[in-house]
Amino acid sequence: MAEFERHAAVGSGVGSQALEIDAGLRAYMMRVYNFMALGVAFTAIVTLVMMNNVPLMATIGTGIGKWVIFAAIIGLGFFAHKIILSGNLVLAHAAFWLYSALWGVLIAPMVFMFFKTGMGHLVFRALAITAVTFGAMSLYGYVTKKDLSGWATFLMMATIGLLLAIVVNAIFFQSTMMSLITSVLVVLVFSAITAWETQSIKEMYLSNADPNSVTSLAIFGAFMLYGSFVTLFIHILNILGIMED
Repeated sequence: MAEFERHAAVGSGVGSQALEIDAGLRAYMMRVYNFMALGVAFTAIVTLVMMNNVPLMATIGTGIGKWVIFAAIIGLGFFAHKIILSGNLVLAHAAFWLYSALWGVLIAPMVFMFFKTGMGHLVFRALAITAVTFGAMSLYGYVTKKDLSGWATFLMMATIGLLLAIVVNAIFFQSTMMSLITSVLVVLVFSAITAWETQSIKEMYLSNADPNSVTSLAIFGAFMLYGSFVTLFIHILNILGIMED
């Protein structure tokens, strides 16, 4: 009887711990998605501000300014894990909101041209398609039992290859067909990246032993997913624009 009670107590303890982890994980993932959604909203605000100030947009959002902003985004993305996970929440927030603002500056001329040419409806359509695609792939990454870590090397190599192809096409060829092909490939690759990132963000929480770092982890997770969301939006919008033409 005593042995039965001991096993029952152990089983109850394990069950309680599992419930605590599950509740904590749900709360953590909600913080990640909330941060990401706020980042997307902030980007939209920055984009609208830029679109309503055409001289400013023309100065820093086109020409050499566009490439400076693009380089800043790539650089910030490369060093984000060191900045956000440094333990300094002020730096973590600064990196995330700066990243969101830079994307708003970068995409403002593109969105502006769609509205200027009477294709503003495609912006909202692209946003809806992006939300559905992102939501489906993020859900898959969260619930799947399959280990997606093996995708990391391939996805990184594919991302670098597509980035180089986009830059080369933008500078030298300026081919609409190549732009369409690269955008389709980017959507496929970043859909997979969204699933992989979501599983990685989940695993970061489960393997984290320090409850004080949860906020930093949530901001970093939002940073990762935000980048994928905006990238999907840009290239889905590009695909819709080319097809409309």
